[in-house]
Amino acid sequence: MSDPSVPASGAAAHLARVFAAADLFVTSGANLGDGLAEPGDLCPGDVYELDPDAAPLRLALARPDAAHHRPQVVAQGSEVGAPGDPVAFAARLVLMAPDGQQVELLVLRHGAGLYVLPLTPIAPRTEYTLLVAEDPPADLHLGDLICLSFHRGTRIALATGAQEAIENLTPGTRVLTRDHGPQPVRWIGRTTLRARGAFAPVVITRGVMGNEADLIVGPHHRLFLYQRDRLPGVGAAELLVQAQHLVDGESVFRREGGFAEYFSLVFDRHEIIYAEGIPVESLMVNEATVAALPAELAQEVRASLPGLSQRQHFGVEPDESQLGALRPQALRRRRPVRAT
Repeated sequence: MSDPSVPASGAAAHLARVFAAADLFVTSGANLGDGLAEPGDLCPGDVYELDPDAAPLRLALARPDAAHHRPQVVAQGSEVGAPGDPVAFAARLVLMAPDGQQVELLVLRHGAGLYVLPLTPIAPRTEYTLLVAEDPPADLHLGDLICLSFHRGTRIALATGAQEAIENLTPGTRVLTRDHGPQPVRWIGRTTLRARGAFAPVVITRGVMGNEADLIVGPHHRLFLYQRDRLPGVGAAELLVQAQHLVDGESVFRREGGFAEYFSLVFDRHEIIYAEGIPVESLMVNEATVAALPAELAQEVRASLPGLSQRQHFGVEPDESQLGALRPQALRRRRPVRAT
């Protein structure tokens, strides 16, 4: 008899890159020389570095079985564990990089081992000071991290040039896209989560990027940046940058507390659209991303968009070493875009 906790298809609902806990070790502080340990043994103020020889491991996870209240388990194709092995979130860590930027990590427990899932890119030979070690949300699933797009009230540019609050859009509404002109919305996703940690929205304040009003998006939602003058080390002109990488604590900041209601827009293609005048991505839909959505959203997407499989827009995502040079250019104050 097959194990009901393992998907019959063996397909992964989510693929993540993780490091072994020992790959992140203390270079200064109370736990000097030790690798990342159990949450109760961590000491705020310790300084960590990523081993330059560390290689990320592929972790394939199956969809949590909510009906039987089973935990998230390893799927086939994983370099960590065996299919059916349970994986639990052990802690959420917040560290500070030398430039003052906060880095967020999730600590996962598989058997007797610990693994680190960076929600923000980390680099070797860089010192990260541990600020916070706390329990993760009890109902956290990795799929929740990809469906956080636009906060309620965000105005989207329509085909007519008018701007409309995202909660007022419906399937079929024609939205202005950067590359393909007016395009109808195929599907609208909606989820409400406690605005804490990885679910706390990023606020890009009025005027920072030409936006007439604050733009509030999920921390992992990507904004489109076009470089007329390419910066050193950043070869591509068209970039997709996660909102959390633009946080400077002043004009762009994380807003924690209460609940956040997020909306996602899906088109026939992965599009660049305009939210509060800022070019941003739509939700990319293919089997990998749909499988990683919360179960009720994934079921709705499959029913509404059978067979839809998109390729990512040709903009590329810069690595951490390039973000420091990009941030000042991206946040250069520009003349606000007026709504029609």
